[in-house]
Amino acid sequence: MKKLLALNRGEIAIRIMRAATELGLRTVAVYSKEDRLGLHRFKADEAYQIGEGLGPVQAYLDVEGIVALAKEKGVDLIHPGYGFLSENPALPRACERAGITFVGPSAEILELLGDKTTARKLADRAGVPVVPGTDNPADTAKIGFPLIIKASFGGGGRGMRVVESQDQFAGKLEEATREAAAAFGNGAVFLERYIRRAKHIEVQILGDQHGNIVHLHERDCSVQRRHQKVVEVAPAVNLPKKVREAVAEAALKIAREAGYYNAGTVEFLVDAESGEFYFIEVNPRIQVEHTVTEMVTGIDLVRCQILAAQGHKLHEQPINLPRQAEIPLYGYALQCRVTTEDPTNNFTPDYGRLQTYRSPAGFGVRLDGGSAYSGATITPYYDSLLVKISAWASEFEQTCNRADRALREFRVRGVKTNIPFLENVVNHPDFRAGNVTTSFIDQTPELFAFSLRKDRATRILTYLGETIVNGNPEVAGKKQPKEFRPAPVPPRINAPAPRGTRQLLDELGPKKFAQWMTAQPGLLITDTTFRDALLRRDLFLDDLKCGTIVAVPVTERLLRHVETVTRELPATCYLRTFDALHLVTAADSGFTEIWTNDRHMLAAAPHFGLRGSSV
Repeated sequence: MKKLLALNRGEIAIRIMRAATELGLRTVAVYSKEDRLGLHRFKADEAYQIGEGLGPVQAYLDVEGIVALAKEKGVDLIHPGYGFLSENPALPRACERAGITFVGPSAEILELLGDKTTARKLADRAGVPVVPGTDNPADTAKIGFPLIIKASFGGGGRGMRVVESQDQFAGKLEEATREAAAAFGNGAVFLERYIRRAKHIEVQILGDQHGNIVHLHERDCSVQRRHQKVVEVAPAVNLPKKVREAVAEAALKIAREAGYYNAGTVEFLVDAESGEFYFIEVNPRIQVEHTVTEMVTGIDLVRCQILAAQGHKLHEQPINLPRQAEIPLYGYALQCRVTTEDPTNNFTPDYGRLQTYRSPAGFGVRLDGGSAYSGATITPYYDSLLVKISAWASEFEQTCNRADRALREFRVRGVKTNIPFLENVVNHPDFRAGNVTTSFIDQTPELFAFSLRKDRATRILTYLGETIVNGNPEVAGKKQPKEFRPAPVPPRINAPAPRGTRQLLDELGPKKFAQWMTAQPGLLITDTTFRDALLRRDLFLDDLKCGTIVAVPVTERLLRHVETVTRELPATCYLRTFDALHLVTAADSGFTEIWTNDRHMLAAAPHFGLRGSSV
């Protein structure tokens, strides 16, 4: 076999092609019209647009069209990744008719495990406990409340609704059925008892076509939002050894009962209070979170998938996995899904152009991205996943520290991301102690306390480029005068200045003056023009420290302007010169000219004074 087609997009398509390239296979990418600038297209040896006349998602679901293209281009293997057609039995059947190898389990296995109610019966035959449930939506009395409605032919949190009482049931059932039909083409649902304090534990399995099957330990996927995983950990922290061994053995029982081969995941709910566990489902494909299993075992899962699909045995070359008892487990790994969602606005997806993208690096840090680069356009057509970041260390506390450091190294500008939220998760003491359940996010409001991001560098660069270089956009296109006429200098006024707020402050004192101010019905005006005129530099303190401060001496011309303003605007509450902080700092630095300027200005106008909040 010489050529593999990655039937997916984004980061998983790139992940598949990297493994294929390392195996000496030529790689083929497919992309929709909306994905024509997708990075996965340019990572492949060949790339072809698909889905002419179809929508952005439907393009990747065109089984017959894609398989026909693959056959025309001499493709030997098709890897579906996750999502899209990865669990659709029509794809392996179409591949079989075309003489192309499907990288995954058979169509019969997909049918067996794709129907969640059938999978529950399989688990029951294998002697694995299942959550009490029913595929009859009318039979709520058999389960009781709270219960959860689940889609029979899909996952990823879609078609799921938690129902607390009978009066909520009809509405939630309609929502779940409608969402399942839209997401999976089948609105069938089933009911299960809802376990309030549950850990979501899944076991990675890997099998060949010769009856060999192993597990590669478990992952804890309890950090979820709306039943969708956010952060995953391998192995599970704070999971009793007895439970750990039991769920791994249960996963193998189910895999053997199904005759499973290739990579897959068997998922369980573990009651955090009793320690009892229940089978949920089997995902017969590679998972988004497979990266953490690879980091703690050193086993390339996608490579093994491709080789197993070609008929190789698990424990012989070129796969050459150790036997079950010898499969290693090194330290801890966690994965964070960085998405273009705004956690301050109910995780609303954000779209637009990535103005800046800088990613982290370093020992124990892995990135899997598909559209993460400066200049990329984030569209509304697909999942909001931007990049997956995985961190590894020998101890879980160190893994969390490494993940936190890596998250803080990110610089993403142009769209909002959930990075601040992820930072809060990996730093939360309950997460670090392994005490989280599937309700962790919903019950932990402090995860949504975020500090303001300043984005200073982007603002400075935007100002330099758009204003200094290209010109102020507010005057763009306007004709510039050939010459600027000098401003007229008003005549010198020898009459005394009118009374102002400074005299009123002297007479009333601070307390009564404050009462006078609050009693005024009109708007009190402050003018800082003369303060700005007296200093040519805004960064006064920095300049003063560097010895570069330049103060403008009070000239005759400037005093004439002061006199005119004070007489034309006698109702002005406050004309500002220097802040007290400026004056004190200047005195400490031996810069006395600023005091001289201030005295001249105070004598010329009745409104000048120090800014009160700086005194």
